[in-house]
Amino acid sequence: MKALICGSMAYDTIMVFKDQFKKHILPEQIHILNVAFLVPEMRREYGGCAGNIAYNLQLLGGSPVPMATVGDDFAPYASRLEKLGITRAHLQQVPGTFTGQAFITTDLDDNQITAFHPGAMSHSHLNHVADASGISIGIVSPDGRDGMIQHAEEFVAAKIPFIFDPGQAMPLFDGDDLKRFIDQATYITVNDYEAQLLQDKTGLKLETIAQSVKALIVTLGADGSMIYTDGKQIAIPTPKPEAVVDPTGCGDAYRAGLIYGIQQGWDWETTGRLASMMGSLKIAHRGGQNHTPMRQDLMALYLKHFGKRITL
Repeated sequence: MKALICGSMAYDTIMVFKDQFKKHILPEQIHILNVAFLVPEMRREYGGCAGNIAYNLQLLGGSPVPMATVGDDFAPYASRLEKLGITRAHLQQVPGTFTGQAFITTDLDDNQITAFHPGAMSHSHLNHVADASGISIGIVSPDGRDGMIQHAEEFVAAKIPFIFDPGQAMPLFDGDDLKRFIDQATYITVNDYEAQLLQDKTGLKLETIAQSVKALIVTLGADGSMIYTDGKQIAIPTPKPEAVVDPTGCGDAYRAGLIYGIQQGWDWETTGRLASMMGSLKIAHRGGQNHTPMRQDLMALYLKHFGKRITL
């Protein structure tokens, strides 16, 4: 069963600030903000929402099909995908552009300040859902604005169920845009901050939004996640990670677990726990794609954390 992962492919330049942002940002001076953070640690990672979700879904034994637009500098990433066995059939290179670039600074409290250059991502509307065959589920994750709108419409036209994952692209849309996505989507997933923005922009409560989809999933960081479905709220715990190293890509790992569980037809408790475990596993590693468990490791971890056996 193939999953079409519409979203960004990007290089992440990740820097670590060995202090807390809150100590260096003066609330009474926010109108003339001018700060600099010394970041002795810096590294470049493979990332982007589509790239991270596809990577994690591949770990689970799924069949991800990333769909994205990339730039002239994509060759190293392309080589990596080839080694991983992830298809590049629907990655379209846009001449004269850079692949998306995220510059992420993380402090000791795991707060992040991110600057993002979209580059080729702004041309994501050049890709079309109908160009991919054998797709059983899709996801519209952060990408170019026009591409996200178009891909949602194309999933509906193709009668393919899909997850709407606005993520950091939330500011690109007004209330009417988001209401349209809500009406189109089969599932919606947001973090707690995005959930509040979604309510503020649409004027709709989470319980109302949940009535329009099969499930609304809200992640709550270390406090787990909440799944709104069939008039119920299902609390999903987060396993304690081995270490808290880097939150970059945790949400994408979670979404890969959602996709896998939905494709398997699992109940929401099992699906949510798998998704939560994937996020917990990721946070113990730097970057979005440096955790390398085998499927048997993932099954053993699930049994350890939740006392239930699953087969991947």
